[in-house]
Amino acid sequence: MTVGAVLLVTAVVWAVSVIRSIRLRALVYSLPLPMTLALVSTPYGVGGAQVLGVLGLNLFFVTVAVTHQRLRWPILLADGAGIAVYVALSAGLLAVDIPFEAALAATLVLWLAAMLLLRHRARTRVASDAGEADAAAAGGGDAVAAGPTAVDDAGSGAETPTGGRSDGLPALLKLLVIFVGAILTAVLGAVLRGMVVTFPYSGVLVAVEARRQLFEFSWHFSRNSLALVGFLTAYHYLQDVSSAVALGAGWAAFGVLATALHLPLGRRGAARASASGRVSRPLRPAAEPPTVR
Repeated sequence: MTVGAVLLVTAVVWAVSVIRSIRLRALVYSLPLPMTLALVSTPYGVGGAQVLGVLGLNLFFVTVAVTHQRLRWPILLADGAGIAVYVALSAGLLAVDIPFEAALAATLVLWLAAMLLLRHRARTRVASDAGEADAAAAGGGDAVAAGPTAVDDAGSGAETPTGGRSDGLPALLKLLVIFVGAILTAVLGAVLRGMVVTFPYSGVLVAVEARRQLFEFSWHFSRNSLALVGFLTAYHYLQDVSSAVALGAGWAAFGVLATALHLPLGRRGAARASASGRVSRPLRPAAEPPTVR
């Protein structure tokens, strides 16, 4: 990891630390900045292993979320477990020659399956929370006040206030973790080889910043990872032409897919609000009734 890479990781982590919305945090982390730096500064290109490496990024966050929030491991130990899972997956992917089209098809199928599963679980959770809210409404007024708020928070992924204090590590400890991560990356360079393109450079500290909402962050990042697949796909097909052209096409593909993933939600919400406004508006009579004198 070069000095530029360390500075880039620091910038990404600081941006994530000042953003309160978990959805925007995941979007900022999804930007293919580390991938761009790795492709520019290393001789490696994009093949089937790198596309499957996007799944490794998702496994990294899932591993950290499970070990930290379910198993109650310390966050840095959970980060280590996530890196170990990514390295093990990378070693397996690099041991075989995977055709790009087969890797792309497998990645898209697994992404779609994960989205359907997570959407089903989210709907089940909201329905369960709504049922508890209804039960609380029958039991007392205090529960009524708390029920809808809990459902809204679960559905929106809003961040729980922390009294204005940062949810992450102190600045000096962040720099120490970045330094250790740089050394770790250099040590693992011989093992990772081409998988350095998708290595979670800033993921270690981003997981620390979002440690209280790791499952929500993982959900948002997994959805955004389709845009990363688009970035790598565009780069793969144009990397023999020029690295600059391939990077430009990759960023364009990322922008198009990221926009497509985020805009429909806002439009549907606006459409629902507009429809609600039209329904609630009282109908005006076609003609005023005659006045009886």
